[in-house]
Amino acid sequence: MDYRQSGVDIDAGNETVRRIKLLARATFTPGVLSDIGSFGGLFRLDRDRFEDPVLVSSADGVGTKLKVAFLTGRHDTVGADLVNHCVNDILVQGAEPLFFLDYFATGRLSPAVAEQVVAGAARGCRENGCALIGGETAEMPEFYADGEYDLAGFIVGIVERTKVVDGRTIVPGDVLIGLPSTGLHTNGYSLARRVLFEVARLGPDTLVAELGATVGDALLAPHRSYLSLVRPLLERGYVKGLAHITGGGITENLPRILPGGCAAEIDLRAWSVPALFQLLQRHGAIARDEMFRTFNMGVGMVLICRAHDAERVINTLARTGEPNAVRLGFVVSGDQTVRYVGKP
Repeated sequence: MDYRQSGVDIDAGNETVRRIKLLARATFTPGVLSDIGSFGGLFRLDRDRFEDPVLVSSADGVGTKLKVAFLTGRHDTVGADLVNHCVNDILVQGAEPLFFLDYFATGRLSPAVAEQVVAGAARGCRENGCALIGGETAEMPEFYADGEYDLAGFIVGIVERTKVVDGRTIVPGDVLIGLPSTGLHTNGYSLARRVLFEVARLGPDTLVAELGATVGDALLAPHRSYLSLVRPLLERGYVKGLAHITGGGITENLPRILPGGCAAEIDLRAWSVPALFQLLQRHGAIARDEMFRTFNMGVGMVLICRAHDAERVINTLARTGEPNAVRLGFVVSGDQTVRYVGKP
């Protein structure tokens, strides 16, 4: 017997690496000192830019959004979703990304599919100024269903120690500003798929008028990166806290940056919940509280600033490409929870 007979195709693996090398090299920044294929990725810090640099790291996956990619046969977006999610996770602490690594695992390796996935990751890295420095491609027969794969990512960024954003200076009276999402991003897909595909009996190619798109297109809308919008605000010292609204929604994520004695009060009249979330709530008969602790509800990032900086923040966001940022509410005295007021 040989390895191919047991389900692992070494030649397919080598072909995948060959394709990935070309994609990864296009993301390399001056700090990259190694090529794809090394046992470890080498990266040199530019210490001249920082007096006391702090490295910030994070790891995440795409979750069952991948199931939508399998259904539609579209694999070129989930890699960018993964990169942008990880970029946002370290951005909330004030960090800019340095390098990224991906983990792609499947039952039977298709170099063409792997190339599409990594092409998305490489695109996300280029757009965020981040190097795709390495990763792992694993072929594991009988571990995954035929035609399916899993995807995870690991990011390292950097921030000056004196500029770490940790929410310590947040006080009652500060303003909450919401940055719009582009859809579900990478969370809530297990519930969304059940509602749309099983309860509503829609297909990925079903055109839904209120969405102005097919179900597949709506669900595969990319996870947005907020780096280019938030960086100028960090440079101006406007940001006291940031929350990336991922799994757990606003309800679970916003308290993560609130210091003791503070709570968040959000006015539901401040923004219009996008049609996709309204569709999910209606077809699934989902309670409001469940919606806000499962989905981002159209708000992908929450920024906290001083009240007298709020107008400057909104204007800066408009100049850098986001005219639809909204004042969600205020920080109030409380026990690190979120209170929703008003009716949408």
